[in-house]
Amino acid sequence: MNDAPSVRAGKPTAGKPTKADQRRRRIFRALHDCILAQGYVRTTLAEVAASAGMSPSHLLYYFRGKEDILEQYFQLVSERFCSRLDSFRRAELSEQIDQLADFWFRGETSTRQEIGFMLECFGAAVHDDVLKHTKAEFDGHCKAHLTEIFDRAERRLVDDSRDSAELAYAMMIGLRSAVYFDDSVDLEDAHRLFKRSMRRMCGLD
Repeated sequence: MNDAPSVRAGKPTAGKPTKADQRRRRIFRALHDCILAQGYVRTTLAEVAASAGMSPSHLLYYFRGKEDILEQYFQLVSERFCSRLDSFRRAELSEQIDQLADFWFRGETSTRQEIGFMLECFGAAVHDDVLKHTKAEFDGHCKAHLTEIFDRAERRLVDDSRDSAELAYAMMIGLRSAVYFDDSVDLEDAHRLFKRSMRRMCGLD
């Protein structure tokens, strides 16, 4: 995205992690923890630096500012999510739906805190073009994955696979948001509803 020296890039270098890679990861973790504790808007660069155990000027050697940290971190998180989704492709249709439901509602990224972090990133993307682009790519990857699932179904509740994918993705985002904001809906409720709905949409029930 820019011509800055490689030491300033957020992505780790290939091979064994360098000290710079380790510091960038520490900064990512510091921002993540600060956002979980008080939200993105309230988090300052000085607080991220303190959490990472360094001075603000030292942190700025690796990133241009708080926005740059989140942009690069969100990119890495999105890539990791997409890679995990891709690993489900070899499974049978019913098992793939189970894996998808487990990933979104029982995985390590499915705690209430981590869902809150996701929502913070989505909110920040409204006014950040880099985050907006990353989110659009992430959404597109998820919908393409869902479209492939519906393509494999012998019969579908909704004829068009892409329309089915739009509905399924909206359901997933909506259920994750409900878990965060609605005390009457927990992760097991969301898991059950998503899994059952996906099976019905694929004509399995």
